[in-house]
Amino acid sequence: MTSGSIDSLTAVGAMVSRETYARLVEFEQVFLRWAQRINLSAPSTLKEVWSRHILDSGQLASLDGGAMRWVDLGSGGGFPGLVIAFLLMDRPGSRIELIESNRKKAAFLQAVVGQFGLPCRVHAQRVEQCYTVIRDAEIITARALAPLPLLLGLAAPWLTNGAKGLFHKGRDYRRELEESAQLWRFELVEHESKIDREGIILEIRNLNAV
Repeated sequence: MTSGSIDSLTAVGAMVSRETYARLVEFEQVFLRWAQRINLSAPSTLKEVWSRHILDSGQLASLDGGAMRWVDLGSGGGFPGLVIAFLLMDRPGSRIELIESNRKKAAFLQAVVGQFGLPCRVHAQRVEQCYTVIRDAEIITARALAPLPLLLGLAAPWLTNGAKGLFHKGRDYRRELEESAQLWRFELVEHESKIDREGIILEIRNLNAV
């Protein structure tokens, strides 16, 4: 898999046009420029933005079932939310909502959305403040936001109303699942990460409180 290539996106299930690929390459440079000024990602990952962040986010495209309405919680530096927004440019009529309470990070997200004309809206608010604003969602995403029990609570208004979650998790995910089972009932599919050997993507449906 060649870092930065359109083939690398295809390999993780993100089928994109050449125009979208070119935008993602440009976005990588925009991200790095902003990351010199504000903390968008762990400094140790900045030399691997394409593989550690863009491809890791893009692999969700193979699990989305053609969804048109997305919500990304705690969007931070734009992973996976901004990457999904770029991919949705090849899916007319689709949209993703990015929720990020940190004002500097929200400003970065808004700048990227404006620069590339992404099908996206940025909410510079806490997740809890967005429940009445964002009602219609098919997929909820989050990456490195919170432990799963808390994350499910944040996403519950959507996950209990027909949406499914696609959540990146690391090596401790089984413990988080055990803790979540004390509070929630849900259908679960575990997808091995195509990028991180220790990573997993949890697909969660039909959430209900215990």
